Amino acid sequence: MGKNFWMVAESLENHETTLDRGLSVIGFSKPFRRRVQRMQKGDSILFYVSTIRMWTATASVTSEYFVDHTPIWKPTARGEQYAFRVSLNPDIRLTESQYIDASLIAPRLDYLRKWRPEDWPLAFIDRLHLIPQKDFRLIEDEMYRITGRRPRPPKQQRRRKNRRHQPAGGVGARSGVPSNGNVAVHTGGGPSVDGHRTQEGT
Repeated sequence: MGKNFWMVAESLENHETTLDRGLSVIGFSKPFRRRVQRMQKGDSILFYVSTIRMWTATASVTSEYFVDHTPIWKPTARGEQYAFRVSLNPDIRLTESQYIDASLIAPRLDYLRKWRPEDWPLAFIDRLHLIPQKDFRLIEDEMYRITGRRPRPPKQQRRRKNRRHQPAGGVGARSGVPSNGNVAVHTGGGPSVDGHRTQEGT
């Protein structure tokens, strides 16, 4: 399962269509096919609205890329549909009043290091960008601050946390019965299981 960080630049009209569909799918035209093919389940997407220069939402990729010519968004200037698509699951969706003004953050992004600060909008002209994780997290953290939400820890971190709450020694330690089936008698102040005190897992 990959973990790339992408930014999608859309017009306001097409972005509203994406939002109306619940951030469930995003599509790209033929020039971006190779980049879309690199998308994997678990990748993260940041949405940028180019016509108002705002960041609005994030989502996670939930499928491999597929081709679907069903009209959804306003076609490109050449009349091309955004047929190269991936399915999404929404993560953060800001309200219109919460949209983040990109001009306040964009000049600080590593992705724009080669651009003059005043020229940053030119770097976002393409529809699909592979951006550094650091840049994605910077904007994502601001979204969490605005919404008052806390980010969920990664699955691996949650598994480690759950293991810390489990007592050591398996079933015997949890029930007070040693794993060999011998029930020890507690005589006050002495060890309770086979001459050893049970210990909490770490």
